[in-house]
Amino acid sequence: MLDTLIAHKDGCVGMAANMIGVCKRIIAFDNDGTYMVMFNPEIIKKSGPYDTEEGCLSLLGGPRKCKRYQTVKVQWQTADFQIRIKTFSDFAAQIIQHEVDHCNGVLI
Repeated sequence: MLDTLIAHKDGCVGMAANMIGVCKRIIAFDNDGTYMVMFNPEIIKKSGPYDTEEGCLSLLGGPRKCKRYQTVKVQWQTADFQIRIKTFSDFAAQIIQHEVDHCNGVLI
């Protein structure tokens, strides 16, 4: 999954496993220049709603309007099955919300 994300880094900042045909709750994304992978990510808190537009490799036709949150608190597992909880803000928070939506079967 990381290979696919890196291969499309010019137009893609995040990816969910189901985007490449893997039916697992896994996301990978560019977190300020460092790639992160989250297994079973769950957004457990969100604040600061705002309206924005996003594009997606899974959809044709350009950006679409959606609602996102400025800050999200996420719980996930590492590749070593360690549970992590962290709060993300700004663009990283937006990417995570987009990819978790994919995991939940939601397209923008």
